Amino acid sequence: MSTKLFRSALTAALLLAAAASATAPTAASAATPPLTRARIAQHFDLAGGQTPENIAMAPDGDAYVTFAAGRQLARISPTGAVRVLATLPEPADGGVHTPALGFPLTTGVVRAGDGTLYFLYATGTADLTGVWRLRPGGRPQRIAALPANGLPNGLARDPRTGTLYVTDSVLGTIWSVPAAGGTPTAWSTAPELAAAGFLGANGLKLHDGAVWASNLDQGTVLRIPVLPDGRAGTPRTRATGLTGIDDFAFTGRGDQLLATLDSPSEVALVQPDGTHSIVLTSADGLQNPTSLALRGDTVHVLSAAYLTAHDPNLLLARLTR
Repeated sequence: MSTKLFRSALTAALLLAAAASATAPTAASAATPPLTRARIAQHFDLAGGQTPENIAMAPDGDAYVTFAAGRQLARISPTGAVRVLATLPEPADGGVHTPALGFPLTTGVVRAGDGTLYFLYATGTADLTGVWRLRPGGRPQRIAALPANGLPNGLARDPRTGTLYVTDSVLGTIWSVPAAGGTPTAWSTAPELAAAGFLGANGLKLHDGAVWASNLDQGTVLRIPVLPDGRAGTPRTRATGLTGIDDFAFTGRGDQLLATLDSPSEVALVQPDGTHSIVLTSADGLQNPTSLALRGDTVHVLSAAYLTAHDPNLLLARLTR
């Protein structure tokens, strides 16, 4: 799909989602404590489909990202060198039947301790949609098929069991997938995960004995306990009013987290009691941020420029703990 058509389709959808979301608080004009020293570290090629969607960090400082429009998985070195590790096959129909969006895209990515990368691909076709794996020095392979009428988006991995959890933004479902791949299980279909016009369950993290998920349409962050037998417990809404929320990451201070707000081009700091403040804005260089990750005290924020159509980038900021 051309970048122009990609932007047109996603722009219309995100504008609809933004209009339906709750009103965000007044934006800060630049990096606001506890974030400081915000700077753009890397610019990406919009025309080449380098719209970064999700990020996973390695101990050596490498960042692994998915380029949604390019159908790619790439590595970014600490010096800024970008290397494409895989470009996934385009579906026979061009991906026009991909639910909600109408184009094929790579989404969530996580990294295991041995360097294996797991990532998601949504195409609207049964032969390609699902969880993919790339081992060091290997070739990408699909290890679990997910419903073609859904949109796999967020991805998390339990380091104890290797189990993968996947949010489906269209079907309002969190799937669990065995460590080795295979048949997925609908781990939770709670109403709190459902879409309300565009996309529902989105970002995903494992934290403190629970699966946490964001809901873009509803502007919320949810906590779903993992019960002793592995089943999903009762969801609890932990934060609301987060317009256009996409991905999020915990700061290391209990349940405090940072969240990317896509349509308003902001990053919010969400406190354990659910209140939030805006700590990064477009004044810092954000261009529709999609995801973020922490390595030490450095916050890595990806912007895809889905709406702005200008300067997809990687922003770095310092977190004062």
